[in-house]
Amino acid sequence: MSASVAKSDLLNAAVREVGIAIDKAFDSLLPVPDDARARLYEAMRHAAIGGGKRMRPMLVKATADLFNVSAESAVRVGLAVECIHVYSLVHDDLPAMDNDDLRRGKPTVHKAFDEATAILAGDCLHDLAFEVLIDPRTHADPFVRCELVRALAVSSGPAGMAGGQMMDLEAEKSGFDLPTVTRLQQLKTGALIGFCVEAGAILGRIPPEGRTSLHGYARDIGLAFQIADDLLDVEGDAHLAGKALGKDAAAGKETFVSLLGVERAREQARMLVDQAKAHLHGFGAEADLLRAIADYVVERDR
Repeated sequence: MSASVAKSDLLNAAVREVGIAIDKAFDSLLPVPDDARARLYEAMRHAAIGGGKRMRPMLVKATADLFNVSAESAVRVGLAVECIHVYSLVHDDLPAMDNDDLRRGKPTVHKAFDEATAILAGDCLHDLAFEVLIDPRTHADPFVRCELVRALAVSSGPAGMAGGQMMDLEAEKSGFDLPTVTRLQQLKTGALIGFCVEAGAILGRIPPEGRTSLHGYARDIGLAFQIADDLLDVEGDAHLAGKALGKDAAAGKETFVSLLGVERAREQARMLVDQAKAHLHGFGAEADLLRAIADYVVERDR
């Protein structure tokens, strides 16, 4: 079997395994009550179950596997980060933000339900993330759980994802140069990816000084992922993507593609992936899934 086929098989198996585990976890987390809250739960389930790449939970699993962390702990942390990711998509799609009609091949939550329900669904998914992390089933050590809560809060708040989203809104009003676009994406996309990689090390009780190579890996694939997204926005297939494309150009936003051009952007993404994999030189075959995810970041079609 060739190395490329083995890598593809490893990744495909992980995608199936993680996708099934996360959908099952959301199904268990979000039973529809027999009362006036039913519509809220149905909206949360609409947003969270089915579809999506589940790349963030896969990163948690891949990093947790380096340190022999239990599958249950990795799935629960992956579930928490997916709660944050999905909440951000629900709110991003609202008319006040990106005003999108389609997400993961389905009507966005405010289209399938209504704006008020979408806002509440996003709020509740955000809250559930921390409820999941602080539960003893996530990890027996309360200090580990507290570190996970703090790390996810920082990566999703004003110093992370939400701060990047604010910069993205400002980008519609004035042109950003390459360093500013890079900083925007390091916050908007990269911060949550960074949490996923660090979370596996936190679960494995690896001290901060032992996480340097993982930080480098996360930083590089985070930027590569966004460059690939910008390329897909220009060259991709909306049916495969399950969402509208070309919106950044229509809004007049500067992107890696608009600033670098298609070929230079593609070269930069490939270079970042190579750098990311180089950060894993201290690991052996146990890091093969992380390497496969890095390649997938720039090879995907959605």
